[in-house]
Amino acid sequence: MANPFQAQLLKAGLVSKKQAGKAKREKHLNRKQNTGDSTSEISKKAKKEQAAQAKRAHELNLQRDEKQRQAAQKTQVRQLIEQNRLELDKRGAPYNFVVQNKIKRIFVADEMIEQLSLGQLAIVELDERYEIVAAKVARQIAARDKKAVIAFHTDKKD
Repeated sequence: MANPFQAQLLKAGLVSKKQAGKAKREKHLNRKQNTGDSTSEISKKAKKEQAAQAKRAHELNLQRDEKQRQAAQKTQVRQLIEQNRLELDKRGAPYNFVVQNKIKRIFVADEMIEQLSLGQLAIVELDERYEIVAAKVARQIAARDKKAVIAFHTDKKD
């Protein structure tokens, strides 16, 4: 017999064989039900963990997508500047502009100074160099990266 206490009760005649069998079945059913509860708890925990993992993966995907978008925009800005920059005149007139409370200077042709002041041209930054581009290109660059446009005189009424 598996249960010595039960065997003693049977010998003493305090319980019948039928009552002992019934008690054994009830004990077995209780154990089975408890196991079922624990598996459902385990499955609930697993589902919660899986949902949390999916949420983390989604957040990481969003971060990765944002980084890729920013990199693509930087590449577009670089291409716009490289393809549309105007030639600087090293022997031309100096044009002063402000960058982070510091006065910077580039040398441009005399015609360019007037166009810069009228907002027909703009100064943009590319790899710590300053380049001059047309106003249309400067607007495209500003749409992608406002920090790249250094000096662009536009009407404040726009």
